[in-house]
Formats: sequence, structure tokens, C-alpha cells
Amino acid sequence: MDRPPLPHQFLRPVPPFTVSSDEVTEGGTLAAAQAYEGGNVSPQLRWSGFPADTRSFAVTCFDPDAPTGSGWWHWVLFDLPASVTELPAGAGSGAFPGLPAGAIHARNDYGTRDFGGAAPPKGHGPHRYVFTVHALGVERLGLDADTSAAAIGGTLGFHALARATLCGVYENH
Repeated sequence: MDRPPLPHQFLRPVPPFTVSSDEVTEGGTLAAAQAYEGGNVSPQLRWSGFPADTRSFAVTCFDPDAPTGSGWWHWVLFDLPASVTELPAGAGSGAFPGLPAGAIHARNDYGTRDFGGAAPPKGHGPHRYVFTVHALGVERLGLDADTSAAAIGGTLGFHALARATLCGVYENH
């Protein structure tokens, strides 16, 4: 089976920077806590090496392997201040511990404004979960929490100065 393209393949190319996590490793299996039925706990993320003129950040998680024809948005968070270079585990979940004031969660494809964990259909094989930090040239996107994930994704592509990705996998046996 051919794998769908990664979510940023068709966006304007920008330089990379580094994102890492204490809980997600590149190509590694997501923990049960990052699964939909395991708690929907957003992973800890930290980033560095972004352009000096970065004015804000956005964080997204996208599953290009979802059998929808358009993938599945698990997390859409934007208007993070440029001074924020790390989110603790759970910042996108529950009571949003460690989420900076002014950051906006848009609705994910579950219809909620938070991190929605991995939930590939049983027997569909491993899915990729692409966590992306977007370094942006604007302080605020000028969008609100009701803007669609696809529209936000396009806007992020337009304002991105650089992009960092970390891709974990999850399979529902």
C-alpha cells in the first residue's frame, strides 16, 4: 500500500529546526497515554534552532494515514509566544497545565479544542502522527478557535519561517 504524503509536502519549503520530546521518538511507537482511549495526553515537546525573527509558534499533530481522504487533525494550537520553547506533557489536554496565556486551541477532527490522541481503525496498520512546530513571522495569526484545521494549516504554511517535525507511530491491533 502506498503511504499518503506527509502533511507539509505541498507547502512552501522553509528551513528546518529541531523539535524533540521526552515521550515521542522519531519513528517510535506512541505511548498509551497519547492514544485516544489511553488518556489523550499531549506529549512534552521542546524546540530550538528556529530563526531569530520568529514572532510566535504553532503546534500541530496530523495523521496522514487516516482513511478519510484528507487525513486527521489531532492537535491545532497557535498563537504561542516566541518566548515559549517547550510545552510540558498534558499542555494540550485536560486542564492544559503549562499552556501559556493567549494560546488558542482550534477544533481538532474529533470536534474538541484540545489534543485528541491516536485512534487508528483496528487492523488498519500503523499510522504516522506528525507533530510539527511552526516558527511564524507574525505574533498572532488573526484566526480564532472556530477556524477549520485546514484553513489554519494553510495560514501556517503562508506565515512559516521554519518548521520542525517529529513523527511517531501507533497501531490499533
